[in-house]
Amino acid sequence: KNLVISIKDDSTRLLEITVDLLNMAQVESGNIKLSILPADPKEILIYAINATQTQADNKQIKFEIDCPENIPKVQVDIEKTAWVLTNLISNAIRYSYDNSIIYLRIEAQEKTINISVRDTGQGIAPQYIDKVFERYFRVPGTKKEGTGLGLAISKEFIEAQNGEIKVDSEFAKGSTFSINIPILT
Repeated sequence: KNLVISIKDDSTRLLEITVDLLNMAQVESGNIKLSILPADPKEILIYAINATQTQADNKQIKFEIDCPENIPKVQVDIEKTAWVLTNLISNAIRYSYDNSIIYLRIEAQEKTINISVRDTGQGIAPQYIDKVFERYFRVPGTKKEGTGLGLAISKEFIEAQNGEIKVDSEFAKGSTFSINIPILT
């Protein structure tokens, strides 16, 4: 039984690496193929939550969602935006402590919708904050698994849609990753 679980975990990691490499190939070739459509940002966020629910359950992590009732639609590539949010939530889970809460918020601004993912984990040391979106960068000394591609790909995907991604972090207190994406006009 343990061998089967180990094989499943290894194959999941290989699949994640393959997806990251395929996405990076799109980015590096300059051929990010976008399918921009009107979308409900809450539906995209719920998809990302569902995609990471098992990972959260394994660490007894809960999600707290703050979203107004009548949020405007956005103009995005739904698949790529969902991939980015899934990556941000997955990272928040990975770097959060067991039995904690991840705070998810959707907020309408003047021309954009801001979606943020806030954890109360270890945070990012100030000297690394400007490097987290660089390809293959991993905070030195981290024992968490990863390719160092997820945030770099996320940045490319969001910026290709005329959006913005940023991070605010306080070392030893947690991080907030947020994306701003265009409201449907």
